[in-house]
Amino acid sequence: MEKPDKILLCEDDENLGSLLAQYLKAKGYQVTLCPNGEEGLKAHRADKFDLMLLDVMMPRMDGFTMAKEVRKRDQDIPIVFLTAKQMRADLLEGFRSGADDFITKPFSMEELLLRIAAVIRRVRGAELPVEPTKVFKLGKMTFDGRKQMLSGPDGERSLTTKETHLLHVLCEHMNGTLERSEALRSVWGESNHFNSRSMDVYIAKLRKYLTEEPGVEIVNVHGKGFRLLVPITDQ
Repeated sequence: MEKPDKILLCEDDENLGSLLAQYLKAKGYQVTLCPNGEEGLKAHRADKFDLMLLDVMMPRMDGFTMAKEVRKRDQDIPIVFLTAKQMRADLLEGFRSGADDFITKPFSMEELLLRIAAVIRRVRGAELPVEPTKVFKLGKMTFDGRKQMLSGPDGERSLTTKETHLLHVLCEHMNGTLERSEALRSVWGESNHFNSRSMDVYIAKLRKYLTEEPGVEIVNVHGKGFRLLVPITDQ
């Protein structure tokens, strides 16, 4: 028998938090409810969860700050933010904090359930389509998808699972055009506004990592997607 997925729910509204927890438990999830980010961070450190559901505005540590702290030790757990409609301008900040999705209040319980299931399915289904021994040369840098490692003359950098997935897809299209929709489907499982904003944040991170190697860069292809440029002579 499969174990139920465990959700860490952080919501400072006592009534809403209790309602959400009871509903998710009735739908087969295990739920740990915390009233603020500090308590949520303690819970995350003490147990292993399959997904985090975080309210953005909470006392004693907001959702964005908590997510950043979580990402320092756990790069892979899916994080879904609960946000008020007037806070939609904060989406980019959320993705920088490591968000996988947003749910805007007010929302229906059915939407909540579908979003949670979609995020968990997307994360579990995003397996690397690489052979275990396959590596890519990026100038003097080497990308090893199996080890989730980018190494070069200045040392090694461990990559997150999503960074690894995205860089792998870019390498598969090296010096060619990777369409935006293909990247979204390959790494995030589906193409939508929230995933698109999240991908832009990860592209920016990869660009920063690759600045160590002159001539290797990720450029935008207007209206299409991205291109990973690598000097042919360095292959």
